[in-house]
Amino acid sequence: MANNVVNTRESTSRSANDPILTVRNASVRFEMDKGVSKVLNDVTIDIERGETLGVVGESGSGKSMFADALLDAVVDPGILTGEITYYPKEGDPINVLDLEPWELREVRWEHISMVFQGAMSAFNPTMTIGEHFEETLDAHNWDKVEGLERAKQLFSDLHLDPERMLSSFPHELSGGQKQRALIALSLILEPEVLVMDEPTAALDLLMQRSILNLLYDIRDKYDLTLVFISHDLPIVSGFADRLAVLYAFEFVEVGEANEILGDASHPYTRALLKSTPNLEISLEEMRPIEGESPDPVSHPRGCSYHPRCPLGDDRCTVDDPEFSEVSASHEVRCHYWERADEAVPLAFGGDDR
Repeated sequence: MANNVVNTRESTSRSANDPILTVRNASVRFEMDKGVSKVLNDVTIDIERGETLGVVGESGSGKSMFADALLDAVVDPGILTGEITYYPKEGDPINVLDLEPWELREVRWEHISMVFQGAMSAFNPTMTIGEHFEETLDAHNWDKVEGLERAKQLFSDLHLDPERMLSSFPHELSGGQKQRALIALSLILEPEVLVMDEPTAALDLLMQRSILNLLYDIRDKYDLTLVFISHDLPIVSGFADRLAVLYAFEFVEVGEANEILGDASHPYTRALLKSTPNLEISLEEMRPIEGESPDPVSHPRGCSYHPRCPLGDDRCTVDDPEFSEVSASHEVRCHYWERADEAVPLAFGGDDR
């Protein structure tokens, strides 16, 4: 991939404090009869090596599009612009959006892998689970014997019987087993980054918790960086090191998970917390977020949240806020973030401050 490296850093071994992915001004648009649909809007973020980044937001906020963008996997006729740079442990940085198809295929499986939504339909029903692994190993010219031994180890790590799993057809497995098989398949070529798009959405709460506990161990054992996409804020907040909150196709709040839960500073983040079932508050105190998310074709001027925001005023309708620093590890895009706790009070967490 020598023709597609970024020359801003020397080719060297990188430390644990360096980012593993940097995203700069990433946007995705679709040309439509009624206008341009922008479903990712000028997103910029660093993903740190070894961290678990939780990306949260309502359905339709752009979470899956962000995940697709990280792998340059936006489907036609979508147009992805900006810069996405991957920094492997050894060697030159890689411009993901400038790769040839064969180079991108290698990066997607051997460096950055993804667990897509819908494990129930992810496997070919005419093939055993083992044949899926063999097909992937063959496609990337990996040693099949060594690869299948790694698959067995991954299944053991995920508390599954390796021999039974490899010989089973998808319909013979439960939903939780299929999800764990998909995680094992995504790790078969030893990637550094695992992007997970709503990986537990179709599972019951007990199985969700079980898989998240297993992912803790998998992350540490295989030195992974995880990007965990979810609409379920309580699920991801208990798992992630940092949270990035998406609203209307752009990040509005980013920070350490504990800090955002204890001191959410964007009215949308606080509304999201208030609308989510929580054992610490009564049903009467829960409130849905009023209004609707913006249409990607007719995005409002100024702050995208102002039509739904209790703090919205004339300034918000014309002036799109920049990020403000709440702390060294916490930033928010809101003109009036210091008044967010008054505008959207919570019965737990940050309002005890």
